[in-house]
Amino acid sequence: MLTHLFLFVLGLLALIAGARALVRGASKLALAIGVSPLVIGLTIVSMGTSAPELAVSVGASLDGRTDMAVGNVIGSNIFNVLFILGVSALVAPLVVNAQLIRQEVPIMIGASLLLIALAVDGRIGAFESALLLALLAAYTVFLVVQSRRETQATRDEYAEALPPDRAWDRHWAVQVLLVLAGLVLLVLGSGWLVESAVAFARALGVSELVIALTIVSAGTSMPEVATSVTAALKGERDIAVGNVIGSNTFNILGCVGASGLAAGGGLPVPDAALSFDLWVMLAVAFACLPVFFTGREIARWEGGLFIGYYFAYAAFLVLAARQHEVLPAFSAAMLSFVVPLTIVTLLVALLRTQRVSR
Repeated sequence: MLTHLFLFVLGLLALIAGARALVRGASKLALAIGVSPLVIGLTIVSMGTSAPELAVSVGASLDGRTDMAVGNVIGSNIFNVLFILGVSALVAPLVVNAQLIRQEVPIMIGASLLLIALAVDGRIGAFESALLLALLAAYTVFLVVQSRRETQATRDEYAEALPPDRAWDRHWAVQVLLVLAGLVLLVLGSGWLVESAVAFARALGVSELVIALTIVSAGTSMPEVATSVTAALKGERDIAVGNVIGSNTFNILGCVGASGLAAGGGLPVPDAALSFDLWVMLAVAFACLPVFFTGREIARWEGGLFIGYYFAYAAFLVLAARQHEVLPAFSAAMLSFVVPLTIVTLLVALLRTQRVSR
C-alpha cells in the first residue's frame, strides 16, 4: 500500500510539473509568434490546467480502465465548481463582471447536456467522440475571434496571469523543450496515477469509478486549484472564475472526446455514472447561474455552501460504495432539508437583486 501511495504522490507531482512546463513553454511560444495574452489565457492556460485530466483519462482508456476515464472527467467538473470556486470565493468574494464569463457558463451547461444526451445509451461511440473534439476546435476558434473585441483592461488582466518573462526561457529552443518535457511528465504521471488508483480501489473495496470521482479527480484538478486561488488573491477575478468554467468545457469536449477515440470501440459509460453522477455534474453546472445572477457575485457564504456540497457529495459516494447503514438517513437529510433550503435561499437572493436593480 505504501508503494502505491508513493506512486500516487509521484504521479500527481509529475502531472502538476508537466502541466506547468507545458503551459509555460506553449505560452511563450504563442507570444513569440504574436498571439495575444487574452487568447493564450483563454486557450493554452485553461487547457493546460486540464492537461492532467486529459492525460489520465486517455491513459486509462488505453489501459481499458474506461470507468476511470469517465469518472475522472465527471468528478473533476464537480470538484472544479464546488470546491475550487468555493475556496476562491472564501479567499476573496468573486465579482463576475466580464461578458466573457457570463457567456461561458451557458456554454458549459450546453456541453454538460450534450454529454448526457450522448451517454444516455450507455456508450459514447467513436463518431460522437470525434464530434466532441470538433466542437472543441470550433469553441477555440470562437474564443480567438471574440478576443479581438475585448477591452484593453481585459487583455491586461490576462497578460498578468501568464508566466513571468525571464531570461532563461526566452529562446524558442528552451520553450520547445519545456513543451516536450511537459508532455513526457504528463504521460508518466498519468500512468503512475492510474496504476496506484486501481490499487487503492482494490484495497478499499470500492469501484474504480468511485476512486476516479474522488481521489483521482481531486488530484488532477490541482493545477486549477493553484491557478484560481492565486488569481483570486491577486484580484484577477475573471481569471479565477473563467479558468474553472473553461476547464470544465474542455474536460467534456476534449477529455471525453480523446478518451472515446483512444478506447477504440467507444467509451462505455458506467450505469452508476449515468443514473447519478452525470446528473450531479449537470446540477452543479446549473447552480452557477443563480449564483452568478445574484449581483453577479460569488459571495463568501455561497463559496462555503459550494464546499459543503462537495464534501456531502464525496461522503455520499463513500457511504454508497460501502453500503453503510447511515446512507438512508444521510440521503433523506440531503433531499428533504439541505437541497430545498439552498434553492429557497438562492431564489430569495435573486429576487432581492432584481428589486435593487429596478
